[in-house]
Amino acid sequence: MQEEKHIASLDGLRGMAAAAVVFSHLYQIFPSLAPFMITGVGGRAVAIFFALSGFLMAYLYGDRPISRKAVADFLVSRFSRIYPVYLVAVLAVAALSSIPGFDFINPIHGGKEILRHVVLLGSNGVLWSVPPEIQFYLLFPVIWLFLSDMRRYQAIGVMLAAYLAVDALVGFPGPGIMLVSKLAFFLFGAAVGRLQPLLSDHLQNTATGVMALTLPFFILISNHLFPNADNAWGLAPAFAGALAVLLVAQEHRISAAVFAVAPMRFLGKISFSLYLFHVPVMFLMGNALSSTLPLYIVVPAALVAALLIAWISYECIETPARRALVSRWHQTLTSSA
Repeated sequence: MQEEKHIASLDGLRGMAAAAVVFSHLYQIFPSLAPFMITGVGGRAVAIFFALSGFLMAYLYGDRPISRKAVADFLVSRFSRIYPVYLVAVLAVAALSSIPGFDFINPIHGGKEILRHVVLLGSNGVLWSVPPEIQFYLLFPVIWLFLSDMRRYQAIGVMLAAYLAVDALVGFPGPGIMLVSKLAFFLFGAAVGRLQPLLSDHLQNTATGVMALTLPFFILISNHLFPNADNAWGLAPAFAGALAVLLVAQEHRISAAVFAVAPMRFLGKISFSLYLFHVPVMFLMGNALSSTLPLYIVVPAALVAALLIAWISYECIETPARRALVSRWHQTLTSSA
């Protein structure tokens, strides 16, 4: 089995997508910025996230032997990466929503709504994107089985292709938390993730570098440029998102000069916490400072605070929780052996 290398430029791509989501929500906290917004940026950024997730799952696991233990290790690893910090974000939003007169945007009110989000059935604000991500993790072992022996498990490949064919003909609804409407993004991402080792030697040219640098940005603004061309969750943006991930993954010097630099990689590292907490943090900063300071000071201060809280969350919640849960899982396996 070929050892997969870490692809630094994908960290930067993830960071760019997280920054785009933050930008797309500025007007919700600072309404006077609405005329400067680019429509559709947030949805396209999440679409890139989904394609990137599919790519990494296939790239990292598709060539590994599959077994019950390997699948269990995968599910524990992914759950421990996502759920603990997600749960903290849910409880933080619920707490802010319970403050009388605070009027927190995208609130979670009442025990029923809190429970829905805790069990990954909620759709408040940015939290809507976590359930389909988790659902894809649950489906991925089936895809992994197909990737492990495409001839033996060709029926799985046929079913996945049939899903894409039906989606292309009739389309599936975009909004919502169910995987069926987002699966194409993960599948296209997984397809190019599996192709990455085969194509990497053939895509080291200037055209690849230029396209890797420009395509992700074009995808982000495409819905603004062509608002009637397609909805954010059709097959066309799914294909475009996967292609962008594949091109950036080649790490050509042109695109790597942007995506693989330290600040972009740092954004990628803290991207999930930034994604989850930027709205509450910026909302608090806006409420605390807007009455006394001009907007050109409040907005940068809110962005810096969001980055700081995301970094603290990554270091104090994401990383320790992941290590603790994975360690606990390994201890359980050792004690039961």
